[in-house]
Amino acid sequence: MTNRLLTRRWFLTTILVIGGVALCIRLGVWQLDRLAQRRIFNTRVEAQINAAVLDLNQANPSSGLFEMEYRSVSVTGMYDFNQEVILRNQVFDGQLGYNVFTPMRIDGGDQAILVERGWIPFTEADPATRKKFAEPGRVTVKGRLRRSLDQPELGGVPNPTLAAGETHIDAWNYINLNQIQQQTELALQPVYIQQAPDPAWTRLPYRDLNLPDITEGPHMGYALQWFAFATILGAGYPFFVRHQLIQVQKKDPVRNTDLSEHIV
Repeated sequence: MTNRLLTRRWFLTTILVIGGVALCIRLGVWQLDRLAQRRIFNTRVEAQINAAVLDLNQANPSSGLFEMEYRSVSVTGMYDFNQEVILRNQVFDGQLGYNVFTPMRIDGGDQAILVERGWIPFTEADPATRKKFAEPGRVTVKGRLRRSLDQPELGGVPNPTLAAGETHIDAWNYINLNQIQQQTELALQPVYIQQAPDPAWTRLPYRDLNLPDITEGPHMGYALQWFAFATILGAGYPFFVRHQLIQVQKKDPVRNTDLSEHIV
């Protein structure tokens, strides 16, 4: 049978089958790699979710905050509304709007951190109208640390850039702290705070705290499927060829008597 699979008639098909088996195995291994990455991510996130609340007024604000994504934090300071920005295409309760991001000057130092204060309708997003959502004076914010994006998500639109003479971009397509830092003199931290909802807060901006999915996802199931496809294709192909040889031999047993020697 091995010799028959390598004859001129079956050689190309055999090569394609071998390639298909190799591809299925590679896809299965890829899914296992994604599962391993997912488990590492889940471990990191669960550790931060379960960690004690971090007081940014007491801790060194620059000490490893990037590695503390999703950790609960508390900070007291004053907002700088002149440096506020908004995030486009945000939906809350089925309505289109913007999320408001305002830098806070942290009490007790020269550091600042961007705070996602919540959602507002798109009809009230211009800077003049947004002034009514200001929270003047010293405030305390509780929420979770979040990382920004280095680039837009797949299919996303890049952020605008400062044109000649411009000093401030108000509306952004995604939050990139490195880019936002370029239009402010504030010493922004490498993460921002997603402010947690407060039952006592019933007005705009509306707040919602989203936590990531920390399940293992479908990766193991997909891996098993790809390995199963590889097994079916690799093990089934010789039986398919054997069946074809038998059919040919039956049609013309005299002319194809030599085939019986290869049908094993």
